[in-house]
Amino acid sequence: MNRKVSVAPMMDCTDKHERYFLRLISKNVLLYTEMIVSEAIDRGDKNKLLSFSLNEKPVALQLGGSSPKLLANAARIGEEFGYDEINLNLGCPSKKVEKNKFGACLIKEPNLVAECLNAMHSKTKLPVTVKTRIGYNDVEDYKSLFNFINLLKSTGVKTFIIHARKAVLGKFTPKQNLNIPPLKYEMVYNLKKDFKDLEIMINGGIGSTNEIKEHLNKVDGVMIGRSIYHSPYILADIEKEIFNNKNVLSREEIIENLVPYVKDEIKKGTRMNQIMRHTLGLFHGQTGSSFWKRYLSENMCVRDADVKKIDHIMDKVKLAPQAHTATQID
Repeated sequence: MNRKVSVAPMMDCTDKHERYFLRLISKNVLLYTEMIVSEAIDRGDKNKLLSFSLNEKPVALQLGGSSPKLLANAARIGEEFGYDEINLNLGCPSKKVEKNKFGACLIKEPNLVAECLNAMHSKTKLPVTVKTRIGYNDVEDYKSLFNFINLLKSTGVKTFIIHARKAVLGKFTPKQNLNIPPLKYEMVYNLKKDFKDLEIMINGGIGSTNEIKEHLNKVDGVMIGRSIYHSPYILADIEKEIFNNKNVLSREEIIENLVPYVKDEIKKGTRMNQIMRHTLGLFHGQTGSSFWKRYLSENMCVRDADVKKIDHIMDKVKLAPQAHTATQID
């Protein structure tokens, strides 16, 4: 599987509607689900939690949990649903996640993590991968990170996605954990030097094709998150410059191709705002971006949005560039 560039799993962001939208822009990036808790898969509505369109592929399922049995079961079910990879979240630093004993707090329990990974491997033939951080709280030395990766490698994991910040548990909010701990890219680069047989992907604070190219000189892949959600058309540049694919849809063509999906989902009971909220940043940096965001916010990103307005969305797309002068770029 090509993991040269991937879009990070983001809670309340990378749901199936977002992934369908992003796949219209990029045919090559690897997409990830939001983190789905293994216990929820065990007890909940599996179709609601795991169903997705084949048009989204390749797509990886990210799991959260610390029960080897439940994680193994979730991995098996994920394979049955058609996912291309199973990823274990060892990086989420939220208090709620820590309270339920999954995410970044598991870095403190490497033997339990290894047990979980062994159990997952026993139930699926899919690649089982890990997303983690360089450390936690006061533990952010390279030796500890090396030992952690080396132990997990022994379970058969061959792909590691490393967020180049430590997690500050119990003190910082998830948002603060994305900004305050300093980025230490060199630690991730050193992992690749020391584990040449592993696939090492880097994550954290990366937002441009030039930055991606620089990192790809040192590691195997790059995972990007917030920059894609706020400005999704960056993926068009990635397609052209990283994957050498010049056959990329325009912003207008993307919306035109999204409309049939929206109409089909509305028939299934999906609210229009659940889909269209993901497109707010499509015209970011373009003349008329403010017009687009305002129109969506007032008409399509409200809970009781009039579904008939989707029939006129292309008129609004065409109006957007004319809605402001060239100096009024958002």
